[in-house]
Amino acid sequence: MSKQKELEVIKPIPALCKVEDTLDIFTGKWKTMILLELLHGGTKRFGELKVALSGISQKMLTAQLRELEEHDIVERIVYPEVPLRVEYKISSYGRSIEPILRMMHEWGQLHAERRQKKLLGKN
Repeated sequence: MSKQKELEVIKPIPALCKVEDTLDIFTGKWKTMILLELLHGGTKRFGELKVALSGISQKMLTAQLRELEEHDIVERIVYPEVPLRVEYKISSYGRSIEPILRMMHEWGQLHAERRQKKLLGKN
């Protein structure tokens, strides 16, 4: 493959770039926390998620879960019991986000270290 072809494969064309589509999944104060909780804590009931995500309102948790469910990232499992039992888990498709979150975490650590050094005057 020529160098030009390699660059075309690696460099997305801005008009066709899907970064915005990807970021849309994470948009929302609580979505990444919900995803991390489900990825590392496994299947959870609504109340368990609410407790784990201290400070989130019921309305916000419901809205964020619905959006993640619409994107097929989270599965909502309803058990026909009395009282009704509902659980949430990461879908098999949603698991594909894990490496992205890991890379974002690693970059965030590097960025925080860089900022700290800059604040201390150590370039």
